[in-house]
Amino acid sequence: MVMKRLAILTSGGDAAGMNAAVRAVVRTALDRGVEVFAIYEGYQGLVDGGDRIRKMTWNSVSNILNLGGTVIGTARSEAFRTHDGRRTAARNLLEHEIDSLVVVGGDGSLTGANLFRQEWPTLLKELVELGQIDQAVADRRANLTIVGLVGSIDNDMFGTDMTIGADTALHRITEAVDAISSTAASHQRTFVVKVMGRNCGYLALMAALATGAEWVLIPENPPDLDNWEDKMCADLKAGRKAGRRDSIVIIAEGARDRYGNPIGSSYIQKVLEEKLQEEVRVTVLGHVQRGGAPSAFDRTLGTLMGHAAVETVLSAAPDSEPQLICLRGNRITNAPLMKCVEQTRAVAEALDQHEFERALELRGGSFQESFRTLRTMLRSLPHDPPAGQKQLRLGIMNCGAPAAGMNSAVRAAVRIGMDKGHIMLGIANGFQGLIDGQIKPMDWMAVNGWAAMGGSELGTNREVPSGKDFYAIARNIEKHELNGLLIIGGWSGYQAAHELYRERDNFPAFNIPMICMPATINNNLPGSELSIGADTALNTIVQSVDKIKQSGVALRRCYVVEVMGRRCGYLALMGGLATGAERVYIHEEGVKLKDLQADVDQLVAGFKRGKRLGLLIRNEDAHPVYTTGVLCAIFEAESDGLFDVRQTILGHMQQGGDPSPFDRIQATRLAARCVDYLIENSRSESPSGAFIGLEAGGIQIQAIEDMPRLMDEVNQRPKKQWWMDLRAIARVLAQPAPQARSEEK
Repeated sequence: MVMKRLAILTSGGDAAGMNAAVRAVVRTALDRGVEVFAIYEGYQGLVDGGDRIRKMTWNSVSNILNLGGTVIGTARSEAFRTHDGRRTAARNLLEHEIDSLVVVGGDGSLTGANLFRQEWPTLLKELVELGQIDQAVADRRANLTIVGLVGSIDNDMFGTDMTIGADTALHRITEAVDAISSTAASHQRTFVVKVMGRNCGYLALMAALATGAEWVLIPENPPDLDNWEDKMCADLKAGRKAGRRDSIVIIAEGARDRYGNPIGSSYIQKVLEEKLQEEVRVTVLGHVQRGGAPSAFDRTLGTLMGHAAVETVLSAAPDSEPQLICLRGNRITNAPLMKCVEQTRAVAEALDQHEFERALELRGGSFQESFRTLRTMLRSLPHDPPAGQKQLRLGIMNCGAPAAGMNSAVRAAVRIGMDKGHIMLGIANGFQGLIDGQIKPMDWMAVNGWAAMGGSELGTNREVPSGKDFYAIARNIEKHELNGLLIIGGWSGYQAAHELYRERDNFPAFNIPMICMPATINNNLPGSELSIGADTALNTIVQSVDKIKQSGVALRRCYVVEVMGRRCGYLALMGGLATGAERVYIHEEGVKLKDLQADVDQLVAGFKRGKRLGLLIRNEDAHPVYTTGVLCAIFEAESDGLFDVRQTILGHMQQGGDPSPFDRIQATRLAARCVDYLIENSRSESPSGAFIGLEAGGIQIQAIEDMPRLMDEVNQRPKKQWWMDLRAIARVLAQPAPQARSEEK
């Protein structure tokens, strides 16, 4: 059997996270014994050949995880668009007997790859006839295997929930709008912010959700009124009258009106200045959205997709249909490449034909749900309660340790609940506040600006009620006439909610709908694969480790970085995957002396070969004896003077900071579902309790009585943790180069 030879290229616009994909493809292929090449400068490099096609080694992709853009370059190629250019590209590949191609790019790049594959037999025949390749080579490499990864900040590809680069772009936009909002509020001024996205409004839509913007224009849903400019200005005026000091309008670059006419930022500025009679500033973010270090999410996404691409190539049958590596929920999966491309282009066609409802539908249920939620959040004031509707009194509280995104969730719950005609009450300081009666109504503007704020403005604690606490809680529920309870928080909040549910027979006041929403950096809650706050904490870890690595590489040093998580190793493992740490210590695996000896030997061997930096990440409760200090002492003592060792304990900085876009958006989505649940269940004669979460199949709500079945009470984590399946990938990518491993043996 002829072993496949693999090449990777990046094409089209650059996207943060492409380097993670390149690294994963190269190292996974080498680990599987496959020769791998990088094609520099995209399809143009394929046509040029020569030193544009380079054989890669393990160390060729060292220290690129944290770099933006693509280290192997990208370029548009007119030559590759021609048949002769593709024949030249085929000859250049066959000089190295490459018969498998991983392409990271957008729909145009992937379509080009599919055409290349379709023409491959014809190209080989022509090359043989021209005497440029031997028939034996053509026979050995008779089929070209294509696997695609979507590298695009637009997040506009059908079939995948996220594309490589979109999360980082959203970080850049959110950071910029947060900064603009503070100066806008200082001057009571309106800003128009233009973001990228071509024919896709994802970045504009999600940025508006994440930042609390007052107006947004996206291609998929143009203003439905001929005098929409008057409506926009009236809404902005109403916002100022309600108490807002700033007005932010976000516009996607592909925005248009109902007749297909482009809507530009300059036009919006002119309209606002004329109708509001004030200065309006425009910020066009441009290519800053593409650049900079990739977010933790994009590093992980690029890594997992790159690993999956190699596995897909190796398992592909001859002349198999090209596959696209996709993300569904938190799972990497495959889909037919051209089917995804065709569906993606169907959206553009719908927009060109002014079939906007169809375009919105083709974007998928999550996009539509986010858009509906945003329409409520954009309002200056809530709708008046419908005549004859019973006004519910719904309580909201935060429980457990602070987690970035808690305020985003409270803001969304308050505004969505009020817009549906109900009274929202904030409960200060978690269950202790419910015991003490610290409950007060919240109005629309009480949560203004909370979307971008870290921590918990309501206050929080880890109190789990017991004994006489139940009587006090029941009394306050009756006193404040609570009809439902939203509990946003961590492990102690879930425990407390379950205790209330169990006490329903003793305290009839507890017979109200209640729902738990996951918010903890530890990501250790049942029923949800991701908790609000974990993404922000992970980005803090990644940013900190990037700085640590810059410091350490100049000094021949090894760092042991301790991260939070209690007995859940999520932050440690995912932090290690996103930073390229060579070893991760987590409670789920424990720490053994023989493993430490192997780690010491590996570090010493690496530094003897010229290595300048070692990085190990330890979960705070990985082992009661082998603490971070002990690990440092062991490695220092055994270093033979080749390197020194330092410990870095990141501590509570992981709980702080402004929430990431992901945490803001998911907090808003989950809060909307929670409010709907409480309203729906308030009509039942037997209201139920539940907990909500982000699962592989989307948002799911489960009955609270199922909570204990999913919990590992002793270790305070779920019995099943999806991310544990990623350990093998992390080990493969972080191990020494194959040659170094053989030398160590």
